[in-house]
Amino acid sequence: MKVIDRNINIWNKFKSSNRNKLSLYIFSFIFLFSLFAEVISNDKPIVMNIDNQLYYPILFKYSDKTFGGYFETEANYKDNFMTSKISKDKNWAVFPLNPHSYDSINLNNSTPNPARPSIHNYLGTDDRGRDVLARLIYGFRLSVLFAFSLTAIGIIIGIFFGAIQGYFAGKVDLYIQRFIEIWSSMPELYLLIIFSSLFEPSILLLIILLSLFGWMSLSDYVRAEFLKGRNMEYVIAARTMGLSNYQIITRHILPNSMVSVITFLPFRISGAILILTSLDFLGLGVPPDTPSLGELLAQGKENIEAWWLSLSTFIVLVGTLLLLIFIGEGIRESLDTRSS
Repeated sequence: MKVIDRNINIWNKFKSSNRNKLSLYIFSFIFLFSLFAEVISNDKPIVMNIDNQLYYPILFKYSDKTFGGYFETEANYKDNFMTSKISKDKNWAVFPLNPHSYDSINLNNSTPNPARPSIHNYLGTDDRGRDVLARLIYGFRLSVLFAFSLTAIGIIIGIFFGAIQGYFAGKVDLYIQRFIEIWSSMPELYLLIIFSSLFEPSILLLIILLSLFGWMSLSDYVRAEFLKGRNMEYVIAARTMGLSNYQIITRHILPNSMVSVITFLPFRISGAILILTSLDFLGLGVPPDTPSLGELLAQGKENIEAWWLSLSTFIVLVGTLLLLIFIGEGIRESLDTRSS
C-alpha cells in the first residue's frame, strides 16, 4: 500500500503542473496517432466496394487482375483504370484522411517538384514528388520507435554494468571503469561511417551500433546509486538474513536506485531522436527511401526555395523535443523529495 500511495503522490505532483500534464497528453496523442499511420495517410483505400464485393486494400494486397485488369502486380488505386472502376455505378471507396503514403509519388503535379502546399498535398511535396505530410507522419513514428528501442537497450546495459560496479566495488569496479574509459574513447562517428560502407544501411544496424556506446553515461549514475546503497542498513540486514547478491540487487538496491534512471528517460529519448535525425541529415542513417525527419531537413538544405520542407520538419522536431523536455522536467520535479 505504501508503494501505491507513493506512486499516487508522484502522479499528483506531476499533473499539478498544467505544462507537464499537457505535454504528456499531447505527446501521447501524437504518438498514438502516428501508430495508425497506415490508416491515416495511405494511397490505398481503407475499404472499397467493387461490384457488390467488399475489399480491404489497406490490409490485403490485390492484383490488378482482381478488378478486371491485365497485370499480376498490385493494383494502383490512383491510376485511371481504378479511379474509373471505383466511380462506376454503385461502386465506392473510403480513402484515408491524407490519400498519400510516404513513398507514393504525385504524378499529376502541374508544377516542378518540390511542389508548394496545395489541396492535393497539404504540406507540399519533396524533390521526388512524395507527400511531405505523409513522410512527416511516418518519419515521426520511426524516430520515436527508434528512440524507445535505443533507450530501452541502453537502460538495460547501463543498469547491468552500473549495478555490478556499484555493488561489488573494489577491483570489479576498477576494471569495468578502465574498460568504459577505453571504450568511450572509440570514435563513434568513424565507426558508423565504416560500418555504413561495409553493410547495407538499416534501422537494426543503427540500433546495434549506437547501443554499444549509449549506455555508458547511465551506468555512471546507477553505479553511484549502488555505491551509496550497498552500505545501507536495509542491505546489511538483507545480507545477514542470507539473501543472495542477486536478490539484494534486484529486490532492495535497484528499486531504490531507479529515480535517476526514470528522471533521465525522456532526455535519453529526445537525445536518441536527435541522433537519428543528425545521422539521416548526414546520409549515414536509415536507407534512402525510408521516411525520416533528417532526410527532409537535408532536402530543405538542398532546396532553399522550398520553405515548406524545412519549416514543417523543424516544427515537428522542435515540438517533439520540447514536449519530451517538459515531461522530463515534470518527472524530475515529481521525484524530488525536497519539493513539497
